[in-house]
Amino acid sequence: MVKNRIKRGIKTRIKRRYIIILITVSLIALLSNISMAQEKYKIAWSHYAGWEPWEVARHENILDKWAKKYDIEIQIDLINDYIESINLYTGGAYHGCTMTNMDALTIPATGGVDSTALIIGDFSNGNDGIILKNGSTVRDLKARKIMLVELSVSHYLLARALEQNNLTERDLFLTNTSDADIAAVFAADPNGAAVTWNPPLMQCRNVKGAKLVFDSSKIPGEIIDMMVVRTDAPESLKKALVGAWYETMALISGKTRAAKRAISYMGKFAGGTEAEFRAQLRTTAMFYRAADSIAFVKSDKLKKTMEYVRTFCFEHGLYGDADSKDFVGILFPDGSVIGDKSNIKLRFDAKYIRLMSEEKL
Repeated sequence: MVKNRIKRGIKTRIKRRYIIILITVSLIALLSNISMAQEKYKIAWSHYAGWEPWEVARHENILDKWAKKYDIEIQIDLINDYIESINLYTGGAYHGCTMTNMDALTIPATGGVDSTALIIGDFSNGNDGIILKNGSTVRDLKARKIMLVELSVSHYLLARALEQNNLTERDLFLTNTSDADIAAVFAADPNGAAVTWNPPLMQCRNVKGAKLVFDSSKIPGEIIDMMVVRTDAPESLKKALVGAWYETMALISGKTRAAKRAISYMGKFAGGTEAEFRAQLRTTAMFYRAADSIAFVKSDKLKKTMEYVRTFCFEHGLYGDADSKDFVGILFPDGSVIGDKSNIKLRFDAKYIRLMSEEKL
C-alpha cells in the first residue's frame, strides 16, 4: 500500500508539473501575442496628388509587405480634412502623418511634438494655386473675399503672391474654409476666389469662368510635401514606411501596365480621371528616386526656404505667444540648427532615405 501511495503521489506531482508547464507555455504565448498586437502603428494621410501613392501602397499590399518584414503592423487611414489629420497626429492619435514643411513647423513642432521629416516626397510646382472668377490677375483680388485653409500653405502661397504684386492681406478679406468644402463653395459662388491645392484646385479650374492667376511654380521648392513621424517612433516603422514608399515610387514611375493601372486607380480614388491626375502629377515635382530626395534635403536651398517659412509663421502669429522666430529649433542633416538648439522639434533626416538608396533596408 505504501508503494501504491508513493506511485500515486509521484503521478500526482508529475501531473501537476505538466499542468504548470502547460499554463506557463500558454501564458508565454498569450503575452507574446499581446506584445505583437502592441506593435501596431497608425499613419494618417489626406488627399493630395503627391500623397495619393500611399493609397497605392495600401491597395497593392506594398505597405503590408514592408510592415511584415519588420514584424510590425501599419494601419494607414485617409482623413478627408487635411488640418484635422495633422491635429490628430499632434494629439497623439497617429504615429505619422502627411503634411507640408510649414504645417509641420506650425502645428506639431510649436505644439511641442518632436517630429521628423522622414520622407521628402515632392515639392509643389503648380499643384497649389490661386483661382478666381471675374478676374485675370492677382491684383484683381483687391477688396474681394477669398477662401482658403487659413494659416496653412495656402495662406503662405497667398502671402508670397501678394508680396510679388505689391499687395498685402489688408487689401482683401480672408475666409477660413476646409479643403473638403472649397471646390463646392467656389463653384456655387458667382464671384468665387480661392487658394487651394490639388485635387480641389483641379475641380475649381474645371468650373466655367475660373481663372488661375498664381501657382506654386512661381515659388519652386518652397511648399514641400512630406511624411512626418514622431522622432521617438521605432526604427522598424521608419524603415518600413521608407521602403514601402520607394517601392511604390518605382511602381508608379515605370512604363509598365501596372504603372498605368496604378495612376488610373489614384485618379479615381482622388475623385477624378486618369487624365486629370496625370495633369496634377505634371505640376508636382516628385522625387521618384531616393537619391533625388537626398540631394534636395541636403541642399542649402532647404535651409533658405525654412528660414523664409519660419519668418512668415512668426509674423502671422503661428508661434503663439513666442517672442522670437527662434522659439522652435529646426535640425538639418548636416547637424546645423536654425532656431533654439535646446528646443529642436522639427528634424530633416536623410538617414533612412540613404539606406534605401544604398539598398540596405
